[in-house]
Amino acid sequence: MSDNSKINQRRTKIIATIGPACEDPSVMKNMIEAGMDVARLNLSHGNIEEHLERLKQLRDIADQIGKPLGIMADLPGPKVRLGQFDAPVDLNIDDEILLEPGIENSSKDLFMVGYESLLTDMQAGDRLAVGDGSIVLQVIDHTGTALKVRVLFGGTVQGRPGLHVPSDRLKISTPTPQDLRFLDAMVEADVDMIALSFVRSAHDVRRVGLESAPRGPLVVAKIETKAAIENLTSIIKESGAVMVARGDLGTECSLEDLPHLQKDIIAECIALGRPAITATQMLESMINSPMPTRAEASDVANAVFDGTSAIMLSAETAIGRNPAHVVATMAKIATRADQEFNYDSWAEDLKRDRLGEPQGEDSAVTDVMTMATWQAAKEMKAEAIICISRSGFTVRAIARFRPEAQILAFSPETRAVRQLTMSWGASPFHIDRIGETDETMAEVISLAKESGHISSGDLVAVLGGSSANVGATDTLRMVRCP
Repeated sequence: MSDNSKINQRRTKIIATIGPACEDPSVMKNMIEAGMDVARLNLSHGNIEEHLERLKQLRDIADQIGKPLGIMADLPGPKVRLGQFDAPVDLNIDDEILLEPGIENSSKDLFMVGYESLLTDMQAGDRLAVGDGSIVLQVIDHTGTALKVRVLFGGTVQGRPGLHVPSDRLKISTPTPQDLRFLDAMVEADVDMIALSFVRSAHDVRRVGLESAPRGPLVVAKIETKAAIENLTSIIKESGAVMVARGDLGTECSLEDLPHLQKDIIAECIALGRPAITATQMLESMINSPMPTRAEASDVANAVFDGTSAIMLSAETAIGRNPAHVVATMAKIATRADQEFNYDSWAEDLKRDRLGEPQGEDSAVTDVMTMATWQAAKEMKAEAIICISRSGFTVRAIARFRPEAQILAFSPETRAVRQLTMSWGASPFHIDRIGETDETMAEVISLAKESGHISSGDLVAVLGGSSANVGATDTLRMVRCP
């Protein structure tokens, strides 16, 4: 492969959550310049008007910088929360507390729970987790008006923390009526991705009712329940991308199983051509510290080695002391891990063991063409794979193979360009239109040279379609750049 020093590109993408710590436009700008590829708006906090204003600010800043930025709205889902605590409460092992349905404030001995069916849905022996899961309660009795619980693992509760109810007990459906109201507002504002919380089946994803991307937002299914693991393949096929939401998933499943579930989810997601996101507590200590722990740095690198498309920052940037510094730190760790990624082994394993049945005629053609493109680019040491795609389907398909060559993605659809900011290895560019094959090929090669990604004399693979049909990828050319 030719010298890649022209563009020292990080292949694994970074998603960062926008919150109170980064409301200042200058901080948002610094985060984009530090390496934020996708901005996440967590709709569980704040009001919809605040998030719509942030979306507009992010769009304006990205346009000023001239860098594509994806924006993902993360819907709250059926989140159960405790009533507000006026002051922090310390819980010790074997303390007994009452849980009562209601939205009033909580006290030391009586926790109010914003879930009407709490008394009928829970049984003795069931476990409940508070906040990030570090506090665990077990139901021991039913008084008729409340649940009596015992503290198995203690800690401090404050504010209005979430209460994790086991998914096989929770009767609230996904998406909730509130989710659908937020969804309408975000679609109207032209958001790029919608993350759907607490998905349990492919039907939950279908209930969102959006147009297929890029006409509509890319739907990201959050895998955080046992039911989602059981229905994983059908959920992935119905979704545009998948998030390994390790917080609630780690509460639902055995902690020792979580690393293996992460690997399995990512592998199946990539094999089916969907971006995979690894999330939760990746650099948690950097909320307050200028440096991550050694374990956190290893966690980020191992997520890259697992093949994840994107790694996500949550509280680290939303409420952390220095959001841009956190993004820059994650970018350094991911860039270094990208350099050590076993590209050949991944692609060979994918080709041999993981590729499933094509999902239609166009998918079958694209499977064959992208595999041939990866093989040709590898054997001929191509500098780049140039993809011409309306929807981004071709780009996501070639990204499955994790080619060592750069992936340069060109689309006339503005939203598709922004959605590709989440796809592994893809550098997305906007073009005015897809014209005749030779004309378009000359245009994208010229743009790739202008951007500094390739130079005269480089060999590139150009992959696209000979028809106007979305998803039909049937043309490959190996071209020496003039």
